[in-house]
Amino acid sequence: MSETDTARSVTGEDEVVDLCRELIRFDTSNYGDHSGPGERQAAEWVAGKLAEVGLEPKIYESHPGRASTVARIEGENPSRPALLIHGHLDVVPANGVDWTHDPFSGEVADGCVWGRGAVDMKDMDAMTLAVVRDRLRSGRRPPRDIVVAFLADEEAGGTYGARYLVDHHPELFEGVTEAISEVGGFSFTVNEQRRLYLIQTAEKGMHWMKLTVAGTAGHGSMIHRDNAITELSEAVARVGRHTFPVRVTKTTRAFLDELGDALGTELDPENMEATLAKLGGIAKLIGATLSNTANPTQLNAGYKVNVIPGEATAHIDGRFLPGYEEEFLGDLDRLLGPNVRREDVHADKAVETGFDGALVEAMQTALLAEDPTAKAIPYMLSGGTDAKSFDDLGIRGFGFAPLKLPPELDFAGMFHGVDERVPVDGLQFGVRVLDRFIDAS
Repeated sequence: MSETDTARSVTGEDEVVDLCRELIRFDTSNYGDHSGPGERQAAEWVAGKLAEVGLEPKIYESHPGRASTVARIEGENPSRPALLIHGHLDVVPANGVDWTHDPFSGEVADGCVWGRGAVDMKDMDAMTLAVVRDRLRSGRRPPRDIVVAFLADEEAGGTYGARYLVDHHPELFEGVTEAISEVGGFSFTVNEQRRLYLIQTAEKGMHWMKLTVAGTAGHGSMIHRDNAITELSEAVARVGRHTFPVRVTKTTRAFLDELGDALGTELDPENMEATLAKLGGIAKLIGATLSNTANPTQLNAGYKVNVIPGEATAHIDGRFLPGYEEEFLGDLDRLLGPNVRREDVHADKAVETGFDGALVEAMQTALLAEDPTAKAIPYMLSGGTDAKSFDDLGIRGFGFAPLKLPPELDFAGMFHGVDERVPVDGLQFGVRVLDRFIDAS
């Protein structure tokens, strides 16, 4: 058998694990300030893998080391609207001391690939690469054009990745009307007869913000009623302890109805504690989609123990539901009070689309073909993705990175957590589903 024949005999299922491991071994930690290693090496590696099967990928560097790779695959009917499959190459930092296996080793153990990015989201990057490479090796063109994008900087809001490409190279996405990406398509096992696959059709908006209080500087031994630290601390505590009102969007309503039917019980969003108790491992993902949220994440003030500083600052991670940004900011300002100055560090919109159309049908068809107990249902993501940027081009986005997961795996806890890992058979399942999905879409 020739080397060419050997290459052709390799399937996407065969190589997806190795592709995922190689991607994890690139330390693409994003600290939000360009101090990390960047994505350039990973982007070049991805470009090489695409070029091996005949594509002409291009690398776009928005800042030294911050790079994205994009390629277009010509479909059988280029006149049809195109599909975008996008993933990000950056990851949040990891402290290896806390991990069972080195977070940048891509080790395979206990039936899983371990490492930072295993679920967020180098698993989907690997599945996309595996499917594209398999189809091109075997001469199977997709029904329509597909744009694949492996992006920088998603973990810090996408400024140097998706946002840069949308603003400076929108021609790359000419004709694209729909997209799939991360944090959707994963399974939730109800029982032996029913496995639900959560498709992300909405995501909360964000206001990452800096709070500043100005006070009077002075000696630490004196009485100071105008203490910036005191004023700021009280405001931050009010925000951190506040419970925002429940607001049920159309996506969350549909999710609760579908899940309630599967569980044989009504899920009442107004009784959050009881509802979340029935959700098992996905409670973390769903709980924060029932209301706006604002979490204090950083505090900074002072430089010496006996000096009262003239200024204190804090950072808040604020997330708002689709349609509730104005209410969120109003609530926040009332909590902060008149002496706290609020300014955005990064802000982006909420997005929401309907759970209908041919693309949704293609997802359900592909899932059922590989899992006869599958049912796709919509849900909202409490975080954000690069779908926000592509929405500005009129691209309808879905979270669809299919994984069939063991019920005992704390999937939600894997995101930005310690000992992040993805099952080997889950990756292989995802390759099969994505391949069928492309044919059906």
